Amino acid sequence: AEERGPAVPQGLIRAARKSGQLNLSGRSLSEVPQHVWRINLDTPEEAHQNLSFGAADRWWEQTDLTKLILASNKLQCLSEDVKLLPALTVLDVHDNQLTSLPSALGQLENLQKLDVSHNKLKSIPEELMQLSHLKSLLLHHNELSHLPDAFGQLVNLEELDLSNNHLTDIPTSFALLINLVRLNLACNQLKNLPADISAMKSLRQLDCTKNYLEIVPSELASMASLEQLYLRKNKLRSLPEFPSCKLLKELHAGENQIEILNAENLKHLNSLSVLELRDNKIKSVPDEITLLQKLERLDLANNDISRLPYTLGNLPQLKFLALEGNPLRTIRRDLLQVSTFRYLCDYIRVLSLDDVTSPSEEPPVTAMTLPSESKINMHAITSLKLLDYSEKQAAVIPDEMFNAIRSNPVTTVNFSKNQLTAIPARIVELKDSVCDVNFGFNKISTISLELCMLHKLTHLDIRNNFLTSLPEEMEALTTLQVINLSFNRFKVFPSVLYHILALETILLSNNQVGSIDPLQLKKMDKLGTLDLQNNDLLQVPPELGNCETLRTLLLEGNPFRTPRAAILAKGTAAVLEYLRSRIPT
Repeated sequence: AEERGPAVPQGLIRAARKSGQLNLSGRSLSEVPQHVWRINLDTPEEAHQNLSFGAADRWWEQTDLTKLILASNKLQCLSEDVKLLPALTVLDVHDNQLTSLPSALGQLENLQKLDVSHNKLKSIPEELMQLSHLKSLLLHHNELSHLPDAFGQLVNLEELDLSNNHLTDIPTSFALLINLVRLNLACNQLKNLPADISAMKSLRQLDCTKNYLEIVPSELASMASLEQLYLRKNKLRSLPEFPSCKLLKELHAGENQIEILNAENLKHLNSLSVLELRDNKIKSVPDEITLLQKLERLDLANNDISRLPYTLGNLPQLKFLALEGNPLRTIRRDLLQVSTFRYLCDYIRVLSLDDVTSPSEEPPVTAMTLPSESKINMHAITSLKLLDYSEKQAAVIPDEMFNAIRSNPVTTVNFSKNQLTAIPARIVELKDSVCDVNFGFNKISTISLELCMLHKLTHLDIRNNFLTSLPEEMEALTTLQVINLSFNRFKVFPSVLYHILALETILLSNNQVGSIDPLQLKKMDKLGTLDLQNNDLLQVPPELGNCETLRTLLLEGNPFRTPRAAILAKGTAAVLEYLRSRIPT
């Protein structure tokens, strides 16, 4: 019978002797062949043949193996012979079927990275604690229920991932891991965190998502290096105060049972840019929220908030605010959509003035519901720089609206929800100040040249109209960042948009667009969001995968066959990767 060749080709072994690296991932290995462990000990086979060696093949000048990748195989155990590779700095055995690790691992004193994630490990050998040079230890997705008490001996550890195990507690010796930068404890069964954890003075990222934490030790608040803290999906009733967390940029505490948000919880967090508290039981937001001057994202969805502090309108960096699922009496539901976000902030600022005068049973009259035909809201024009004539079912905008502006620099125009068939020509009078224009829900069929002269325009909302095309003159809108053209009648992608290079968001859902030009889109290097849902795209060009600035690409509801729904459901990065894989080479 013919002898079966080794699962590891000799050519790979030869190359590894030169490079010091051997990648055996994805080879269906159920065990590691002996000659792999002995790669630096045995005389290679070719030395036994009487061949004349070229300088390139001098096997006795071989390099010690420093990197061994055995990922995605079918290994159920690792041999103690791993100790025959003392020069290893990287050992990657993730995605196998290991139930234990050999104690000989403790002899690999040069090891810096060990990845044994996605296995079936129930415990870790004590000997592993001797690896004093280890910087990265990945143990996620195993079946660990406890850790060795001596864990703190791994003093050089910078990254430790223990997520998706069965841990119920953490050794107090964790306090000795003073070089640890990232610690992931998500998806375990932790009921509390040891206060000693606060001694980790280098820790920047701490993830405790999906555990059973009821309180966070107040000592955590003294961790001066902490930048990202994830506490989602626990059983927290309150947040700790954070007196020393001056660098904390992200705090995620959604899906808990937090009822009270105190000024004390917030006032020290002057670097915070993301505050995520959705799906809690918070009843009110303190005025001190305005101290978070760097806040960019605030998610308060699905809480019990009935009123908001007007100071929310004074957060200069705020770009995203989620409030849906709260019993807010003073804010109309349609204002909670992200595209009206700028109005929302203005609206919140004005609430403070109306709270004083309005009886509580009446919804307050605000800049957003005024002016009526008879009364022009001068406060909105002078203080909010807002020209509002929305929801009047009007066929034209009355001249007195424009007359009232006089020399006030209006930045925001809201003429939505009327019966306008054309854009009012007098809008050109606002060209030196207006940034944000809303003509949504009208009957406009063409864009006028006057609109193309608003050279400071950054946001344009013309959703739910009768548009079939855009004029090339719109190219002059060089500062336009967001355009909403959804629910119109476009049959082709408006080509002028390819030339407005400042665009960050194009919303074109619910039209009849049949194709897009990926090469033109790739030139739009600021484009982060492209919504083409519910159009007539028969195919998605693979080259669209090269548009790497896209963070959000929405394609559902089109008649194309590929990518299939399962790929679309994985999100933008997966779709782009799939498209790239289909580009003909």
